[in-house]
Amino acid sequence: MRTAVLWVPDWPVVAALAVAGLDAHVPAAVLGARSRGGSTAGHSVVAVSAVARAQGVRRGMRRRQAQERCPELALLDVDDARDAREFEPVAAAAETVVAGLEVARPGLLLLPADGAARYHGSERALARELAGAVAEHTGYECQVGVADGLLTAVLAARQDAVVPAGEARAFLAGRPVGDLVHAVTDPSGITAVREAASLWWRLGLQTLGDLAALPAAQVRSRFGDLGLWAHRLASGQDVRPPARRRVEPELVVAEELDPPALRVDVATFAARRLAERLHGLLAARGLACGRLRITARTEDEELERVWRTDAAAGGMSAARITDRVRWQLEGWLTASAAGRGRPGGPGAGSAVPVVAPIAHLALAAEEVAPAGALQPRLWGPDAGEDDRARRALGRVQGLLGGDSVLTVALQGGRAAHERVHLVPFGEDAAPARDPALPWPGALPSPAPADLLPDPAPARVLDDAGRDVLVDVRLAMSGEPDVVTWLPGLPGQPGQPGATEAVARRVVGWAGPWPLAERWWSAGDGKRRVYLQVVLDDGRGLLVAQSGGDWHVEAVYD
Repeated sequence: MRTAVLWVPDWPVVAALAVAGLDAHVPAAVLGARSRGGSTAGHSVVAVSAVARAQGVRRGMRRRQAQERCPELALLDVDDARDAREFEPVAAAAETVVAGLEVARPGLLLLPADGAARYHGSERALARELAGAVAEHTGYECQVGVADGLLTAVLAARQDAVVPAGEARAFLAGRPVGDLVHAVTDPSGITAVREAASLWWRLGLQTLGDLAALPAAQVRSRFGDLGLWAHRLASGQDVRPPARRRVEPELVVAEELDPPALRVDVATFAARRLAERLHGLLAARGLACGRLRITARTEDEELERVWRTDAAAGGMSAARITDRVRWQLEGWLTASAAGRGRPGGPGAGSAVPVVAPIAHLALAAEEVAPAGALQPRLWGPDAGEDDRARRALGRVQGLLGGDSVLTVALQGGRAAHERVHLVPFGEDAAPARDPALPWPGALPSPAPADLLPDPAPARVLDDAGRDVLVDVRLAMSGEPDVVTWLPGLPGQPGQPGATEAVARRVVGWAGPWPLAERWWSAGDGKRRVYLQVVLDDGRGLLVAQSGGDWHVEAVYD
């Protein structure tokens, strides 16, 4: 199926500049939080304007580095709701040329090209009409690409090109495998696609042609649904069958709002209930949907928009559905307010009254299909344990208090126990120490699997049975041969109340690593030396010497 893609370059920056009232010629960048291992690692540039890019600013740069390249750079915060809200006029302008469009993500539209191209005379004429309509109605510049398959059309739009029918695979063959990220429509799936592309690159699959040359069955068996998604796109195919399926009645949820919602936040509250109902219907039937249709009816008109879901991100959860409904309601509000001269305009928030009360709201799951052909596991996320665990933890918090259930996040530090940041479940608390900083002197990877709440006293002996000591010059009195400690370490069987020390022979060791913190302070200074030892039973220990005494601080798998 021929697909047209309309792409507004650098849309997050374009939308942020419009809301801030800044001129398009101002060098600007959008800053967002980078995530490493589930924690915020700092703020980096996620989108750059063309003017700033000409002065050397690039995505992924830290704030300070970007300002060094361009001192007059305007820094704007990331805001998904703003990007979606401001994109609604662009979608409405494109809809004057082609009906049945889909919002892949703010800044990117998917449109069926076959019938529209015949109506306008050719695919290039269709592209000109779309670009002209967007420029006339919104003043934004856009690029249009037409090709077979989603990824081919997206990459063609980035070149403002039309790929002839049947040439999608050849067009993609020489492109790097990392270009798959441009086809991701949900930000939560970007990290997974980048990690998979990095793995394929290291395995020798450096281009999309290399990936497409592999048998699809073997790619799926090795890399799962994400691998199959990538293989289909790399082969120039679409991620779903070209035939559009009829919306099944049981997968449509609707609610009459009585009284009609006069504010966007009130309508969003109703949308949350609908999102949970729709997600429950899909989950109960083991289905996933390719598109989400949002319909709102006022006394004067019926508003409708379609959002594409993302297989790379695992489909849409109830929270994701709610977010998209909220963004779309705010987008309709902004477009209607601007068209009627009413207050609201760019940046209108959810507390602004709607132009007309919303009396009916409906969500429909379209193009439903089985949610993966893999058999669910007996435990783990596929079996629903994640959701059950979250509900159970929420009940415990309700009984014992919010601080009674803690989750672990990564923070900065040199010792293993200093890098653990305990956060109440469900809260997003910033770590006390930034893990993105260098932290010279930190223990080398890998990190230990188990940290002891209280270090266990131990002895490190050489082959003559003497205690191994490390002096101030890091000279060791002998090589570690035996480690003894009291029972109770993780993974160690022992009888309750046992007091006899356990001794294990050392088959390998590394170190020592000195750690001197706040050495200039007499009261707060800490000095210790670390050793990593591998025991004859296969376990590894992290032992530390401080003041001439050894302690076991952590255990490696």
